[in-house]
Amino acid sequence: MTRVLAVVFAIMCAAPVVAETLPPGLDPQNTLYLDTAHGRIIIKLRNDVAPLHAERLKQLAREHFYDNVPFHRVIDGFMAQTGDGQHGDGTGGSKHPDLKAEFSNVPFKRGIVGMARTSNPNSANSQFFIMFADGSFLNGQYTVVGEVVRGMEAVDKLKRGEPPANPDRILHMQVAADVK
Repeated sequence: MTRVLAVVFAIMCAAPVVAETLPPGLDPQNTLYLDTAHGRIIIKLRNDVAPLHAERLKQLAREHFYDNVPFHRVIDGFMAQTGDGQHGDGTGGSKHPDLKAEFSNVPFKRGIVGMARTSNPNSANSQFFIMFADGSFLNGQYTVVGEVVRGMEAVDKLKRGEPPANPDRILHMQVAADVK
């Protein structure tokens, strides 16, 4: 029985990974796969309203900046924040310069991805957050950079806290077009 299980396990490990089908209507050049222990989160980037911020997230994903970065601020009923690949605690950014705000009329609702910043509207860099619920008080004050189109159940499972005691992490983040 042990041999049978070992053979089955070896076959499963050797089998090619089946590529996930991109939801209809999404541009693979402007779609991110964010993998967590709870599953994959698929984010449609809003390069139509925030082209500089969308480009930054793609650039950092391609640099593997987000791999193993914690969700350092997860507030129930509000949002889950991540993207500090420098310190992991919300105080850092990337080696790239801060971005000028790209505020839009897109409302902050459940699943919206926004760029985190300091009190300076032009200070977004690498950190971003995913909304658990509507947050109209953020409208016009933070840059909307994307929207979760699949995987909110994984977002909902993230450990809560500021910071969580044992935070969930981004296992890997990549641009869909780059998946082989």
